[in-house]
Amino acid sequence: MTQVTAERSPLTIGLDVGDTFTHFCVLDAERKVLHRGKFKTGQGGLRYALKRWRGALVVLEAGSQSPWMSRALAAEGYAVHVADPRRVQLLSKDPRKSDRRDAETLARFGRLGPELIGQVYHRGEQAQADLSIVRSRDLTVRLRTSIVQQIRSLSKAFGCRLPNASTRAFPEKLREFVPAILLPAVNPLLELLESLTKTIKHYDQELAAIARKRYRETERLQKVPGVGPVTAIAFVLTIEDPSRFATSRRVGSWLGLCPRSQASGDKDPDLPITKAGDSYLRRLLVQCAHCLLSRGKDCDLKRFGERLLRRGGGRGARRKVITAIARKLAVLLHALLRSGHDFDPDYLLRRARAA
Repeated sequence: MTQVTAERSPLTIGLDVGDTFTHFCVLDAERKVLHRGKFKTGQGGLRYALKRWRGALVVLEAGSQSPWMSRALAAEGYAVHVADPRRVQLLSKDPRKSDRRDAETLARFGRLGPELIGQVYHRGEQAQADLSIVRSRDLTVRLRTSIVQQIRSLSKAFGCRLPNASTRAFPEKLREFVPAILLPAVNPLLELLESLTKTIKHYDQELAAIARKRYRETERLQKVPGVGPVTAIAFVLTIEDPSRFATSRRVGSWLGLCPRSQASGDKDPDLPITKAGDSYLRRLLVQCAHCLLSRGKDCDLKRFGERLLRRGGGRGARRKVITAIARKLAVLLHALLRSGHDFDPDYLLRRARAA
């Protein structure tokens, strides 16, 4: 939402969204409170409570309810601004906090200048549904990993250190190594592992079919060394609209892969990354960076990481290099997504030689 939209709208509505009730505050063009109220959070309550002010600028914070709510409001003809909750928290340190006052604060920020509170982009309904499959797969993978770790831990308590095996082959290969006295506790977990592996395979097949049907651009992204089908479709669905970033470089900071800045006077300390944005996609990109640096094919990005490693840097240097590669990888994937070009592994090398 831009400042122009806020100026065109004679009214501003602030919504403090809760799981049960949503409080709202309506400001007129003179920034005076026109109306306050609350309604039960839901499609019907939202439509009925605000129908008198259709076309107004509505400001709400990003949260679990904001995706469907922003889409419903936009469909009803409202101008919608979804605020970054971190910005709102920094700006509004009210010692007398309440849902009623929060709704008014959001409305006043919306009237004063929406750029102060940032804006969160909500993807479309279909993309949200497809991304839910990716997130469900991730949960299943993490559950499977936790069970494997638990079985290994239980076996150690009986003096048995289980040999290495892939998570997928764990139940079949290691069942005979588990102590017999422990089998009543472990057998149900091994059966659950097999079930989770089948579920993950089903998710992989579902994502492959979705990618072929709706997201063919994932094929180009998978040509980058280290990037697999899950990372490719997760990146496409999370970004959704590449044009909303003015430059590809902004994707790195949007995903929290850039260092924090706290410069003051002559001091400019070296700080960790911000870890803002989508934590799941950031984790996937870091995993891809690990894979690229350790066993990926030779390319500009891998050579970049190897040059950083040769500089040294003491303890934690490799972790910083992995983060730098993940940031460059995010920029590269966005550039490929926006331009429609195929990945060129030696583009920078050839350009340097030509120069």
